[in-house]
Amino acid sequence: MALPLIFAITLHEAAHAWVADKKGDATARMLGRISLNPWVHTDLFGTILIPLLLFTTTGFLFGYAKPVPVNPFRLRRPKQDMAWVAAAGPGMNLLLAIVSGVLYRAILMIFPQLYTFGRVGDFSSSGWLLSAFFVPVLYMLEYSVHINILLMVFNLIPIPPLDGGRVLVGILPERQSRVISQIEPYGMLLLIIFVFIDPFGMMQRFVWPLVSIFSGYIFGTRVV
Repeated sequence: MALPLIFAITLHEAAHAWVADKKGDATARMLGRISLNPWVHTDLFGTILIPLLLFTTTGFLFGYAKPVPVNPFRLRRPKQDMAWVAAAGPGMNLLLAIVSGVLYRAILMIFPQLYTFGRVGDFSSSGWLLSAFFVPVLYMLEYSVHINILLMVFNLIPIPPLDGGRVLVGILPERQSRVISQIEPYGMLLLIIFVFIDPFGMMQRFVWPLVSIFSGYIFGTRVV
């Protein structure tokens, strides 16, 4: 689980930085954030301490990476370009999920016997080396699809400072976008209430079903 999760978060943040640079703001690039080095995207509190504390006490995993610094006044079209910068992270997660799903299904097409090995843990002598290498890869690809789809759907929730909130601010008319942007100082509190209390059942009614739907489309019906 660790490798696909680290890879998903790292490329999510690097995508934000890369699009910001292409849209005219080199702040993130100058700070080294267009990088595949997970450490440069790690926030001590949000990436390590909170997830560790929550997982060890509740079994629930929640956290965040170090935000990518973007100066909207350096963007060529600040309002619209911020929407593109925000959308880049979830877009990268969707791309990673699709690539992982394609590789997953390709491996099973080339080595169909691995499905049996992965399903029942049958490491027979005739295929032990094959299964010992590819079954862990299949599990990592499977988890990669799930975690990337979850990150995509979750980050597109239209609450600033999540990416979905920033996209909404970028595409709405000026008056409405100002109203949404004023939510940002309270966004983290709203997000905690949304995730842990879920007062309107939004997680159960929308987020988790969307994750299942997208994952199902990528996997088809065959999952290790």
